[in-house]
Amino acid sequence: MTDSLNHALRAARTEPPARAPGRVPATLLVAGAGGALGSAVLEHALASQRFGAVRVLVTQALRASVQGLETVIAAPESPPRAGLADIAVVVFDTKRHANGREEAFLRPNPRGLPALAQWLHASGVRDLVVVMPHRAASLPQALKSGLADLDEHAVASLGFGRVVFVRSAQAPSGERSNVWLQRLADGVLAQLRMMTPQPDQPVRSSKVARFVAQLALQLPASAAGTRVAAPELVWLAAQQADPAELVRAWLADEALPTPAAKRMRL
Repeated sequence: MTDSLNHALRAARTEPPARAPGRVPATLLVAGAGGALGSAVLEHALASQRFGAVRVLVTQALRASVQGLETVIAAPESPPRAGLADIAVVVFDTKRHANGREEAFLRPNPRGLPALAQWLHASGVRDLVVVMPHRAASLPQALKSGLADLDEHAVASLGFGRVVFVRSAQAPSGERSNVWLQRLADGVLAQLRMMTPQPDQPVRSSKVARFVAQLALQLPASAAGTRVAAPELVWLAAQQADPAELVRAWLADEALPTPAAKRMRL
């Protein structure tokens, strides 16, 4: 696998954590593990060692050397595969070029999400998590356009027990303004970022991935329905040393801490 799974490799050699008696751990499938965010989701899921198995969709043969990881060669055009997984995480992410092995991972097409979701449902997936890129401003225009047309209603109506749409942790902000004063302000703010405390920095992919992995772990035990993880919730989860309690409270529809207000632009 890629270098980003080194931590999972080390964790796989340790004794797995104790599980609740009588509870069968869920099987997780990740679609879109080739980018930084998807790879990090895979890493955190493997490192937790709390899933019965962790599978990843690939488009060509790829030998996995990580304990607990299985590769599945398939695509939405393939016939459904019974018992594929209990819960699936579909990650939309920018393409990266860490090494050639990323090409083997299935890269979901936003406009093809309904078809992919239908195939997952027909393959036995009960719960679905759809993850938007953690920094939408860095996306190529083609992917932005696809996400804008995302048919979430079609996915939610397929019959999954639980569906969660995880929004980007921050609003798009990379466009260059046509107003010279705003461009000057943007330049000043870019310099100030070097002095901004870490909790106020935009969240990293590893922080979002940790939240998503914990969400996938707790989702099967929650009430059925469709939920949307707002950008503020994703940001708030990134501020936690461990987002497990925050995820539990959110899924149980309990009160959450109020996130800090956004800094105003000059």
